[in-house]
Amino acid sequence: MSAAWLTVVVLFAVTIAFKAAGPVTVGGRSMPTRVADVIALVAPALLAALVVYETLVAHGGGIEVDARLVGVVFAAAAVAVRAPLLAVVSLAAIATATARVLI
Repeated sequence: MSAAWLTVVVLFAVTIAFKAAGPVTVGGRSMPTRVADVIALVAPALLAALVVYETLVAHGGGIEVDARLVGVVFAAAAVAVRAPLLAVVSLAAIATATARVLI
């Protein structure tokens, strides 16, 4: 088994353990509102961090500003004006492609 598949299997097992830990520890009781609010914010925060990291970090280390940042800015603008998801993704893709051609 290669290192990549071993990593996938380990991450699969850890994910299942995390998903099972909640119902096992809480049981039939409801969580406090404050805890539920924090848990609800974890996934969007991790997604935002991943987008920022993948957009700005260069392969050799450091920060790199390139066409990906243009796409993220256009996507953020489209989200700010409450555009539909398909329009947000399309606009970001078009902006990124245009920036790559021009840069």
